[in-house]
Amino acid sequence: MKLSKAQYDEIAQFLGHVQPTRQSLRKLKEKFPSQSQSTLLSIFSQEYQKQIKRTHAKHHTAEAIETYYQRYLNGVMKNAAAPVLLDLANEVDFAPSLMARIVLERFLQEKEQAIPSKTLINSMLRDPSQIPDGVLANQVYQCTVNDCCYGPLVDCIKHAIGHEHEVLLREMLLEKNLSFIAEDQLRAKGYDKTPDFILEVPVAVEGHIIHWIESKASFGDESSHQAHLQDQFWSYWNRFGPGLVIYWYGFIEELDCHRERGILLKDCFPTDIVTLRHSMAQR
Repeated sequence: MKLSKAQYDEIAQFLGHVQPTRQSLRKLKEKFPSQSQSTLLSIFSQEYQKQIKRTHAKHHTAEAIETYYQRYLNGVMKNAAAPVLLDLANEVDFAPSLMARIVLERFLQEKEQAIPSKTLINSMLRDPSQIPDGVLANQVYQCTVNDCCYGPLVDCIKHAIGHEHEVLLREMLLEKNLSFIAEDQLRAKGYDKTPDFILEVPVAVEGHIIHWIESKASFGDESSHQAHLQDQFWSYWNRFGPGLVIYWYGFIEELDCHRERGILLKDCFPTDIVTLRHSMAQR
């Protein structure tokens, strides 16, 4: 689904005045019923991540960390069964999973008298049963399962959705009898930055020649698209020529402005692909 910049800004402005909860997501759907649920969910997640990046530093000062840790200790001392960490995260408008990480790291630092490794922290967040304190383990678990934008559970879901769309794209290419080389095959040949699929025989889409296709299981907003252009798309263009990016959950239509330079945007698999075989048959 393509949105105009004005439509996207209206959604983003609405999200700027609500907390990142499942209740807010329901309000978003009610406010913009004409937009698809997957598009709204992707925008919801991206806008919240931008907000967290803007405020991340203030939650990681030594003073803030100590305040959060002491409030956690005082809270569970009063009622260990209460969602102390989750309520604290919501109160200070910070992602529950990230709040859990702060308090867990502070706890381990006090227990081990050393700064814990990121590997250990990540492992405990994925499996709270590894945390050597039953109360904290339960608090961390509450945070991860109630965080709709961050944390190991969300990461797993995003990875699964991304893989699902790559498989879907592969099936569509096979259905169209298009010969291609997949990303894993290119990596095996030593390529570092590669699109999801290289077409062995280029095709034409809406009058533009396409050599490669990249799948993005997300909404293409301005900041994410610019980052992808710099980190990925232009690199693909330099190596393999012009290509197609599919933002399965839509994009801001004004961003589709590099067609003449060789980057085409779509929100679905194109139905009007012209192959060399088709072109020769028309002659």
